[in-house]
Amino acid sequence: MVGTAIWLTGLPSSGKTTTAIAMTAALQERGVRVECLDGDELRREVGRELGFGKEDRLENIRRAVYISKLLNRNGVTTIISMIAPYLEMRNYARAELESYVEVYVHCPLTECIRRDVKGLYAKARKGEIAGFTGISDVYEPPVHPEITIHTHTNSVESNVRQILDFLEMNKGTSRDKASSSRRPG
Repeated sequence: MVGTAIWLTGLPSSGKTTTAIAMTAALQERGVRVECLDGDELRREVGRELGFGKEDRLENIRRAVYISKLLNRNGVTTIISMIAPYLEMRNYARAELESYVEVYVHCPLTECIRRDVKGLYAKARKGEIAGFTGISDVYEPPVHPEITIHTHTNSVESNVRQILDFLEMNKGTSRDKASSSRRPG
């Protein structure tokens, strides 16, 4: 049995990691073998040398997809909490991962800035961080995500329930891979 890759995408500070942690716990309570792949942790552990230019971001996504694919083929569901700001990155993940569910973690930029405990948005606005998603670099929202959650209006529990309901109704998903390209760039 192949595990499902659940990709949470959204602006920095939108609630991806918070949702991923809660989702991981909810699936574990249900006896699902699950691993949370957090973008910040992956960058620290397997992508230290990578910067934030487009090519380095693409390489970071390739690595996350590879790790997820290894886990998924061994029956482990993965919850990937990564911005993945470009559509081509998420299209690559969708094409590579057999059972892929895209979750758009929607949160207005003003709320993300308010939530930012690391002060990264402030640094980006001052020009101290180049290529910061949502300020000096683009975030291309998903066109057709399987799920959109609203972290600025709904509770974490409500959002997790929405994802769990989708998974239960669809038993994961395997989208038409022929319509997606196999390489990100």
